Amino acid sequence: MATAILSVRVSEAERQLLEIAAKYTHTTLSDFMRRKALESAEMEIMNRTVVEIPDQDWQAFESWLNTPPQRIPALQRLAKVKPIWE
Repeated sequence: MATAILSVRVSEAERQLLEIAAKYTHTTLSDFMRRKALESAEMEIMNRTVVEIPDQDWQAFESWLNTPPQRIPALQRLAKVKPIWE
């Protein structure tokens, strides 16, 4: 896997905080920052309320929407199970 350097400027206090957090999670500062940045990026993308569908994919999307739902026995059984928090 090819990698690239990403440089970020932080204050000394911010760096100390990041180093402490990395130490608590038993990772390097670089690994900690990469993992947390990726987690944050994934959350930003998942929390989007607007979904963009390219023109060339619109027909396939409409076709998928109009497909009748499938019965999935495992999901039907799961829906009948009382959640552990209740």
